[in-house]
Amino acid sequence: MTEQDRITAIQAVVDRVTSWQDGATEGTVEGELRRGVEEVGVEISDDEIRRLADVIQDRHGAVSAAEVLSAG
Repeated sequence: MTEQDRITAIQAVVDRVTSWQDGATEGTVEGELRRGVEEVGVEISDDEIRRLADVIQDRHGAVSAAEVLSAG
């Protein structure tokens, strides 16, 4: 899997979680991100999961996985 394929798969998971996350706890968002990346077969660190979850919780809108992961 190329890095671009990895980011594309992670973005699909982020989009899915973002679409219903309003009002969800951070633990719920993290859990759904973990389940999603496992389903698509992508390796992602705990730190990356936490960063994505934080941004999803803070923005309440579109989140760019590539931007969040490159900022870390």
